[in-house]
Amino acid sequence: MDDVDEEEELRSSPSFRYRWDVFLSFRGEDTRHGFTDRLYRQLTLNGIRTFRGVDELERGEEIAPSLVEAIEDSAATIAVISRRYADSRWCLEELARVVDYRKLLLPVFYKVDPRQKGTFEKDFLKLEDRFGVEEVSRWRRTMEKAGGISGWDSTIRYFF
Repeated sequence: MDDVDEEEELRSSPSFRYRWDVFLSFRGEDTRHGFTDRLYRQLTLNGIRTFRGVDELERGEEIAPSLVEAIEDSAATIAVISRRYADSRWCLEELARVVDYRKLLLPVFYKVDPRQKGTFEKDFLKLEDRFGVEEVSRWRRTMEKAGGISGWDSTIRYFF
């Protein structure tokens, strides 16, 4: 096999189809300086190309289009679903895009019950006033889908 064939084979392998192996979706104020930082560090130490929000954005870029592009250009998403995740329009929209694009979704439930009870329900009701019932219904369905996936509980010691 010559160098050209090897190069073409590498480019067409699954790991090179996307710029990122993993897109990390998380509520910064809940997990950025703790759990998500440790998760990101472990992923990158193991050679997993990981997009972690504004850290990977070019200066001057608009946030929304850049995040959408990163989701499209990622093989999978790890959504760190925390207490305040559902009160963030950005987090919910990221998750909805992941589902819309049929990306592999790997949820981590960070100190929350994956079902939409308690805190999540209150957050959805607040968002309905700002963004409308139709948009929030879309986000509810997305969270229901994430909650229905067998994910990981951050309190179990298989993490770090």
